[in-house]
Amino acid sequence: MLLTITTTYKNATDLGFLLHKHPAKLQTIDLAVGKVHIFYPESNEEKTTVALLLDIDSIDMVRGTRNLSGREFSLGQYVNDRPYVASSFMSVAISKAFSTAMNGKCKNKPELVDVEMPFEVKISVLPAPKGGELLIRKLFEPLGYQLDVERHQLDEKFIEWGDSKYYTVSLTNTIRLQDLLSHLYVLIPALDNDKHYFVSQNEIDKLLEKGKGWLENHPEKEQITKRYLINLNSLSRQALEKLNEGIETEDEDVEDDISQEIKEKKETLHQQRLKLVLEKLKESGAKNVIDLGCGEGKLIRMMLKEKQFQNITGMDISYSELTKCKERLHWDEMAPKQKERIDLFQGALTYKDKRLEGFDAAAIVEVIEHMDENRLKSFERVVFEFAKPKNVILTTPNGEYNVMYENLDAVTMRHTDHRFEWTRQEFENWANQVAENNNYTVQFSPIGEVDEKVGAPSQMAIFEYGN
Repeated sequence: MLLTITTTYKNATDLGFLLHKHPAKLQTIDLAVGKVHIFYPESNEEKTTVALLLDIDSIDMVRGTRNLSGREFSLGQYVNDRPYVASSFMSVAISKAFSTAMNGKCKNKPELVDVEMPFEVKISVLPAPKGGELLIRKLFEPLGYQLDVERHQLDEKFIEWGDSKYYTVSLTNTIRLQDLLSHLYVLIPALDNDKHYFVSQNEIDKLLEKGKGWLENHPEKEQITKRYLINLNSLSRQALEKLNEGIETEDEDVEDDISQEIKEKKETLHQQRLKLVLEKLKESGAKNVIDLGCGEGKLIRMMLKEKQFQNITGMDISYSELTKCKERLHWDEMAPKQKERIDLFQGALTYKDKRLEGFDAAAIVEVIEHMDENRLKSFERVVFEFAKPKNVILTTPNGEYNVMYENLDAVTMRHTDHRFEWTRQEFENWANQVAENNNYTVQFSPIGEVDEKVGAPSQMAIFEYGN
């Protein structure tokens, strides 16, 4: 089983420093069921390729692993595809061979860790049962990969037997090496939908660790989790609950260490914020509206009371929040005509999605601060370039105001899941640039009581397309 990683970074030999593997040396690492050989077929400043070659011992594999493929006949444990395909064996090999790079460490050139480099990955044989090429693309493309996928026939001499579940896959992306290795570590066994060892509780921790920063926002998060955990319902449920923890879109859900006084202020602020958002949506004349990051549906419930809004859509990354939303709406008891006005679906704001297109207005209430700032460009393209609603009402906390809270200061954020809290000037600079890039105009409005020095606790941008 062979996997290669190639870069054409401006000094491609830097790949050796990142991997902590010298290009001039062949290295071999023992696995429980064989060996992994690491070598460089090519290494120069223009192009460097590192290869992982797995040499699986079929006898050791039977002795040291759980029952594997080929259960249908007596020699199935000995005669199967495991030595020849990318599977959980490859994930283990990646983690052992490249542990330093996976942990984001580089002793000699630490500055390389956060550099996004152009990579091409080739997986010689990748199984994808119950999903095929479509599944491969659904798992990798949302992470920015371009794919070349070749499906193999069962037997070239017997074409009538049809195609197999095996593919040769090439992936290209400009990305940090640490992220690339984490993606491969999780997605290869998820595609294979099997593990060579017994899956227990600690697999959840591995998944959360390696999926940190990307899995919680992946549109196929649920499917990846279930397949990675070989469809064990109890473990999958626990993992998904942990992935969804802390992904909130409403900033009143703060940690217990913030005083009750602050919570009450924030709840009042949130009510003011939603009323102002609703007011701006009504002023826009919108009839077809989407609440992006709808949470438990407070704004949706307010819009339902207004006849102006004929079609109301809610999208959230958290399935549990959408479940709460239905409960709060009393979905099962709702009148059929009311139910026809509503559509709810799960999705992420950093991935292009046709379901986001065609709306008169979009509300994005206290959402962007939960994203890493380096993801905001993707968010901008998804919402303003591709979905392109006529009006966008967007709110976010004003970081300057935090000093007004008793238990906060200028450098402490209101919620542990916030990645940033912008000043008024930072917010306006960003919003003006978004408007200029995408043919929108933008106006700003404070939310809440305004202090002369630090402004209001929250801030709003009202975008309008084409004016």
